[in-house]
Amino acid sequence: MAEQPRQSGLSAETLAALARETGGSEQQIQEIASLIGNDRSSIVREARMVAADRPKR
Repeated sequence: MAEQPRQSGLSAETLAALARETGGSEQQIQEIASLIGNDRSSIVREARMVAADRPKR
């Protein structure tokens, strides 16, 4: 049976704010939160690391 994606529990407003703050997408923020939890500083740290790994255009 396929795994269902875990929900992060973050509101749409929080997802949007974190995406703006970190340069990531709302989907990336939700995926990060579903993996590590809803601690804001942890989400920001991980999202910034993901953004830093992306190639620059």
